Amino acid sequence: MNENQQKDERPEEERKDHPEPHSFEINIDKHDYKVTLRHMTGTQLRHVPTPPIGPDRDLFEVVPGGSDRKIGDEELVEIRNGLRFFTAPAQINPGAGGPVQERHRVAIQ
Repeated sequence: MNENQQKDERPEEERKDHPEPHSFEINIDKHDYKVTLRHMTGTQLRHVPTPPIGPDRDLFEVVPGGSDRKIGDEELVEIRNGLRFFTAPAQINPGAGGPVQERHRVAIQ
């Protein structure tokens, strides 16, 4: 070190501009979770809850004041505290899921 350079004697914690948190609090389907990764794929997010979110449901990021964003399995999401997600059925079929009604053919004579 030459005479024009000065040693920074502050503790290491103070030298870091913005230390990243060790964990992030996120919410999926109204349940709180702590995750430690700064970036996660849709597949990784689907495995945060137990049991994992199945392929029969789509994962969405809540966008306050805007349109919620569907998260694909390979899509990378930047994680931050307070991020919220919800799931919805992957396919919505009106009238599906009720009891099956038999249809009778009437023979015309």
